[in-house]
Amino acid sequence: MSTQPLLQRTAKKRIALPVRVEPKVFFANERTFLSWLHFAVVLGGLAVGLLNFGSDKIGRISAAMYTAIAVGVMIYALTIYQRRARAIRTRSGAPYDDRLGPTILCVCLLAAITTNFILRAVYVD
Repeated sequence: MSTQPLLQRTAKKRIALPVRVEPKVFFANERTFLSWLHFAVVLGGLAVGLLNFGSDKIGRISAAMYTAIAVGVMIYALTIYQRRARAIRTRSGAPYDDRLGPTILCVCLLAAITTNFILRAVYVD
């Protein structure tokens, strides 16, 4: 009889198992991408409405800001979609969430809305 315990931990041995990716993960990535694009199109529509119906200089400035944010959202959505799709294809265990992008988007939108209100309050016609 041996004095060794029956279940010992082996030192520094790891078993490599492939990460299982379900097909619904691909569709969830695409659905998130389409949701971001939908938001960008709505924001772009707001910018076009300001450009067409806001005939003063403040309307054009606000429309330019919203257009720039909408283009930025589209570029952000595409890069995040590509990064997640690559991570899914290679089956890496990397996290798929992004906390920085939506925060930056909210700050940019807050800055654009605040700028619009400040310009309307200062330059009253």
